[in-house]
Amino acid sequence: MNLKIEPEDYLKRILDIVSSLLLLILFLPLFFIIAILIKINSKGPVFFLQKRCGKNGREYNMYKFRTMVKDAEFLKKKLKNEMDGPMFKMKNDPRTTEIGRILRRYSLDELPQLFNVLKGQMSLVGPRPLAAEEMTVDNNWRKIRLSVKPGMTGLWQIMGRASGKFNDWVVYDIEYVQKRSFLMDMKIIFLTLFAVLRYEGAY
Repeated sequence: MNLKIEPEDYLKRILDIVSSLLLLILFLPLFFIIAILIKINSKGPVFFLQKRCGKNGREYNMYKFRTMVKDAEFLKKKLKNEMDGPMFKMKNDPRTTEIGRILRRYSLDELPQLFNVLKGQMSLVGPRPLAAEEMTVDNNWRKIRLSVKPGMTGLWQIMGRASGKFNDWVVYDIEYVQKRSFLMDMKIIFLTLFAVLRYEGAY
């Protein structure tokens, strides 16, 4: 597997910077509207920050719009995971607020991650960002996925998200890292737009 820096990596970074900056400017009014709706709908902060592992395992704070009630982490202990791996996924999570369900349906809760992309902590396309404790079951998979920046979208989001199978997640992460290219990223972005519009596999 060739992980050396290629010209396409520089092109990818340019795409990340230009796209994230333009999208942040474009969506700025929407950010204010979403923030107001979140505050009206439930108690708690507008943004939700969680530690995630970036390239080479370096931790950073990933930004999202808050879609759950204030004590969501405590309430999770009483819920059943619908995914067969270490990541917690639940389709009709009772902790999700009314506004949160709408945001998740159209993946609007992910928009603040554009700040992570602009800062160079994430890319538009890459393996889904995970916490360190969510990557303990397969060291090879962990090593491979952490060799690149995590992304706002990726192969798993458009190909295996709805299956709920951890093995699919592993397969698509490895496939992306091994086959990644600028053209592949553009294709994933294009397919992500269709997936979001059809809200396929949204959790």
